[in-house]
Amino acid sequence: MRPSHLALPLSALLLAGCDPGPPPSPHALRPDDAPVTAAGARIYATHCAACHGAKLEGQPNWRERDATGRLPAPPHDASGHTWHHPDEVLFRITKYGVARAANLKDHVSAMPAYEGVLSDTEIVAVLSWIKAQWPREIRRQQEEVDAAARRRP
Repeated sequence: MRPSHLALPLSALLLAGCDPGPPPSPHALRPDDAPVTAAGARIYATHCAACHGAKLEGQPNWRERDATGRLPAPPHDASGHTWHHPDEVLFRITKYGVARAANLKDHVSAMPAYEGVLSDTEIVAVLSWIKAQWPREIRRQQEEVDAAARRRP
């Protein structure tokens, strides 16, 4: 067999051993896509900063319920818990609100649902911009959480 005939069988063997993993979600965040994050920054400033802070700092005492039983807006920076969730969960919370996204019938939250306000593309842009602000180590940890969630059936 000539060397050129070895290329196809060898590449087939190499590819057979590779597990590309599950396909990315249509709601996968894109923190390294400059046009997406630029749009996300504008959308965040308009729709999110009033509660979550211009610098992602959240509201004071965000872990303590107020008089109505609602939690203040959490930070989206490294001090918060946003990065503990996979991309798809962050997308669903933003689009549908916490109660519907987490199937918590009696959960009350000040977080509005953005379905009908922001398109799916705009939600991905906002979340991509938020993720782009995280330190490298936090992003790496969130990407591991996201990859694990995508592997679950």
